[in-house]
Amino acid sequence: MEALDAVDHKIIEALARDARLSLKALAQQVSLSSPSVAERLRRLEERGVIRAFTVEVDPRLLGYSLQAIVRIKPLPGRLHVVRALIEEIPEFIECDKVTGDDCFIARLCLRSIEHLDQILDRITDKAETSTAIIKSTPVARRLPPL
Repeated sequence: MEALDAVDHKIIEALARDARLSLKALAQQVSLSSPSVAERLRRLEERGVIRAFTVEVDPRLLGYSLQAIVRIKPLPGRLHVVRALIEEIPEFIECDKVTGDDCFIARLCLRSIEHLDQILDRITDKAETSTAIIKSTPVARRLPPL
């Protein structure tokens, strides 16, 4: 795999701060022409370095006042059923399959504690769960060091 150079790093960092940057503004930030930046972006996308340009939304402004982390340990033979449930429940906004005692660690957006109970009730006959309500996020999702 071709290594990223300093300009690629600058492009990625700029887009991580604001994915809506115009080519012109991005080109100014990295001291290249717009066509050069467009070509670099195309190559970064083709290589899979940049997978998407996205938007960050505040769940609270959509009515989700709580977030929770749920550790999920499917009962024997229920792994695929639990995975399918997690995928179909839209309040699960993120889920990782992990090693250790639990199989999944998931993040939920919730309107209330009762909302949490309704969601977990769909899973509890298929898996053991352990839930932690998120109080704050001192480090939001960010890029790894480039």
